[in-house]
Amino acid sequence: MDSVSSVIGFFLSLDTKSLLLFIVVFILTADYFKNRRPANFPPGPRMFPIVGNLFTVDHTKTHESMKELAGTYGDVYSLRMGPNFLVVLNGFKVVKEALVKQADSFADRPLLPLQLDVFSTLGILFSSGDLWKQQRRFALFTLRNFGLGKKSLEPVILDEFAHCAQEITGYKGKPFNPHLIINNAVSNIICSMVFGHRFEYDDENFKKLLKMFEKAFWILTSIWAQLYNAFPHLMRRLPGPHQTIQNIWKDVKKFIREELKDHKQNWDPSDLRDYIDCYLNEIQTTTGQVDSTFDEENMVVCILELFLAGTETTSTTLRWGFLYMAKYPEIQEKVQAEIDTVIGQFRQPSMEDRVNMPYTDAVIHEIQRIGNIVPLNLPHSTTREVQLGGYTIPKGVTVIPSLTAVLLDKNEWETPHTFNPGHFLNEEGKFVKPAAFIPFSAGKRQCPGESLAKMELFLFFTSFMQRYTFSMPAGVKPVLNYRFGFTLTPAHYEICATLRQK
Repeated sequence: MDSVSSVIGFFLSLDTKSLLLFIVVFILTADYFKNRRPANFPPGPRMFPIVGNLFTVDHTKTHESMKELAGTYGDVYSLRMGPNFLVVLNGFKVVKEALVKQADSFADRPLLPLQLDVFSTLGILFSSGDLWKQQRRFALFTLRNFGLGKKSLEPVILDEFAHCAQEITGYKGKPFNPHLIINNAVSNIICSMVFGHRFEYDDENFKKLLKMFEKAFWILTSIWAQLYNAFPHLMRRLPGPHQTIQNIWKDVKKFIREELKDHKQNWDPSDLRDYIDCYLNEIQTTTGQVDSTFDEENMVVCILELFLAGTETTSTTLRWGFLYMAKYPEIQEKVQAEIDTVIGQFRQPSMEDRVNMPYTDAVIHEIQRIGNIVPLNLPHSTTREVQLGGYTIPKGVTVIPSLTAVLLDKNEWETPHTFNPGHFLNEEGKFVKPAAFIPFSAGKRQCPGESLAKMELFLFFTSFMQRYTFSMPAGVKPVLNYRFGFTLTPAHYEICATLRQK
């Protein structure tokens, strides 16, 4: 009792300034002892009180900042974002060791507050455990039935190219911004499988939705998102872009629920037309099963993720492709010469042509490599304590396997920072794919839409090169500036697409 009285007396004897000083010192001391790096944990830069390394990284180019830090702290190092540690993996050998050789130990997703507030623990991309396995298995099985990775999808892609080409040809070789047109074209492929129909290029509601994706992807990796994940209780009460992203996802979910409402009105379990129909059927079939993860809220999140993933990465790759073809016209000419030899100018491309077009295939892969579309991968989380690079990473730690550090690894690529299709050609000019080419990630969390993306990229890119020559407007030089976000997109640009002579 006397000790309690003495403590109270101590505080009462302090003036305001002294009390504030004492509180600050106490908080800093508590933070230091509570948030020190554990024994044998990967090293990293000096951590500041409370915020850790939140401001150590330049969040306008996080992928480059993290790659530079590896030069000082090694291929396995740690950062503290607020109260939370994360481990960054750099270079092909370390990333392969984690995602492939120790795949089970890195198979989970972290529970990040911003993602939890939007997606809960539902869906495919950000879920873990049995729920993730069930949803991923169902999505792959269902989408394969609607053509994923199969020849039956080729006519759908080529037909969409025809719609897209009609839009582009309408500019008559004058400068235009390809962003929304290409996003719409690519999105229509996944929409045909998920919703059962495509969207016209003059659909204002759909265009508005596509514009929102770009903004959302930027916010997801901005300093606002990092602050939200570090201090969620505070950030939920403050205004800022982190509130905007909540509204964006609400609008996207509303759009999906309208599609779902239309499907329910015409749903026939004997005639399953698309992913939504199949999911509704799965809900009905598994109702009452204790371990089932199928319900309408999960369906909405799964569709949102398929919609996003099926739109953004491939369309961004194509937009980088146009820029690189304009910057290197000699490479564009070689691609067109190969197309003219193998396909000609009157027949549509087919996936069967790819084996006979090694140079074109190499150019597409090099666009993916140097375009570095998903620079930091999706975050992983350790399922158990794991040893990596001589360090101990406890269970439940967020891990960033940097794809930037793999696709630009100087030990794996002859000229990592130069656009060079030769990275994918052997001495005989035949196509080869180096092991370090993993733009779709690797291991258990490898992108489920990889086969669709590969088909879209080859058929769209080859069709564009067959029909058009891409160049910058008069007096304008190609600028390869990017905007960092969940995807690494080219800064908005205008380009000219001139019809080739037949």
